[in-house]
Amino acid sequence: MFDINQVHAGPSGDLLTPDNSVMVFIDHQPQMFFGVGSGDRTAVINATVGLAKAARAFDVPAVLTTVAAESFSGPILPQLAEVFPGHEVIDRTSMNAWEDEALVAAVKATGRRKIILSGLWTEVCLVLPALSALEQGYEVYVVSDASGGVSPAAHEHAVQRMLAAGAVPVTWIQVLLELQREWAREETYGAVMEVVKEHAGAYGLGVVYAQAIIGAHAAG
Repeated sequence: MFDINQVHAGPSGDLLTPDNSVMVFIDHQPQMFFGVGSGDRTAVINATVGLAKAARAFDVPAVLTTVAAESFSGPILPQLAEVFPGHEVIDRTSMNAWEDEALVAAVKATGRRKIILSGLWTEVCLVLPALSALEQGYEVYVVSDASGGVSPAAHEHAVQRMLAAGAVPVTWIQVLLELQREWAREETYGAVMEVVKEHAGAYGLGVVYAQAIIGAHAAG
């Protein structure tokens, strides 16, 4: 019930923060990218790397996983591996990552309840763990532009299925800015602006322009 006396300046508890979330990257591998037909694959790669750099900038725990890396799908996306040098990559045989004990243990070890999820393909390797984690009480945020399916319909229907089960659709830039949330937060501001300039397209060019004309302190 609405009580105006409880209204105050403050963030919602539903917001993603560096302290309440974990990112899970599922099967960003060559063979999986070959089958993506839901959108531009270069754009998916860009969004995935931008999302990964957001995790690094805010020290958000990341879980990396592949499926059949040596026998079929190939290694994890090199650009993604470069963001997390030396990071363990959990290889599985199951299409549903949430049926892999090592992956679930890695997520549980973070102590975080909000899972920021991206992967290939949306209709299989993303929707299956999303539904499984939701059923067990996790909050799942699906990064749609860092994910892809074999066709536009496959991707969209999978997203709709996850939303119907309670998942929340987001984009990589939305995650990045929600984690920052305050332009005066100087400890991460510089890193955020670098990610924006590298991966946010026209927005990034706008930052380059603003910093060149207004100065390095230009925000937003």
